[in-house]
Amino acid sequence: MKIFLTDDHAILLGGLIKILSTEDDLEVIGSAQTAQETYDKLTRVTPDLLITDYNLPDGDGLEIIRTVKRKYPTVKILILSMHDESHLVQEILKEGVEGYMLKKDSHTELLSAVRAIKNGDIYLSSDINKLLIRGLNDSGEQKLLTDREREILKLIAKEYTNKNIAEELFISERTVETHRKNIFRKTGTNNLVGLIKYAYANNLI
Repeated sequence: MKIFLTDDHAILLGGLIKILSTEDDLEVIGSAQTAQETYDKLTRVTPDLLITDYNLPDGDGLEIIRTVKRKYPTVKILILSMHDESHLVQEILKEGVEGYMLKKDSHTELLSAVRAIKNGDIYLSSDINKLLIRGLNDSGEQKLLTDREREILKLIAKEYTNKNIAEELFISERTVETHRKNIFRKTGTNNLVGLIKYAYANNLI
């Protein structure tokens, strides 16, 4: 099975290459650290499986999934992410990925995921399965925004910058930017004024 890896952390990429390269039937044929680099390299190599982070400097996971699925429909996709928000996971799964697991999962589970996908199965890590099952058991309506997204929305309404929000919540600016994109997408707004109006009208803040 030919595998392509995308993650902006060089150390993680190196670790993934080392893990996968020890398996006789798996071959890492390329890697990239940005979405654009991924697109460029996929014009020259055709993997069976793309393993990608959700959060990249120049685009989020949904953009990558949609682009790769459109241009290379035979390429399977495994998302390897730190994001475990129910809404986000469900949104990604709707795009037709073959697997979703968390970066905190074990090396053994990564290989299990790759094997399952190689055999034509869909693979969700145990934590993701638990997350989705909890969602099914929720009796009330699902909230439009996650608790973290609501936190960020309140700070956006106070005119906090991404840097201010990151410092306030002890998260990275890139994570804030990803949440911000998700908030705009979920609320169907495309500018700050529209977002704030929507938020007040729907009691989101």
